[in-house]
Amino acid sequence: MNKVILMGRLTRDPEVRYSQSANPVAVVRYGLAVRKQFVKQGEPDVDFFNIVAFGKAGEFAEKFFRKGQMVSVVGRLQTNRWDKDGITHTSVDVVVEEQHFAESKKSVEEGTPTSSNTQTLSECPTPDIGEDDDLPF
Repeated sequence: MNKVILMGRLTRDPEVRYSQSANPVAVVRYGLAVRKQFVKQGEPDVDFFNIVAFGKAGEFAEKFFRKGQMVSVVGRLQTNRWDKDGITHTSVDVVVEEQHFAESKKSVEEGTPTSSNTQTLSECPTPDIGEDDDLPF
């Protein structure tokens, strides 16, 4: 199974291009910065991902998504390899299957953080599941 779910902020406005086929298809690329839950000292606290959306999903992203906006993306990983000047290059993209707004339009316009009722992992209570013998598996 190849499934990726990410939520983060756009690092740049989506860039649209169209395929060179008889029926041109929109190909939209944008970057997504995703904050890490746990960070070791001296390591960056954000991971950066390349996102690619095709067709209607690409046109939607190009029309409504903007740099700095919080979005969620569901997709699959795709590895690309190419040779340039005798050197092999590799990139990994997330190909969009679904994409959603992850904050309200009002918070984007005002520049305020998303909903105040969200919890970080450290704030979430740990459920008491009892002894291992109580588990159904």
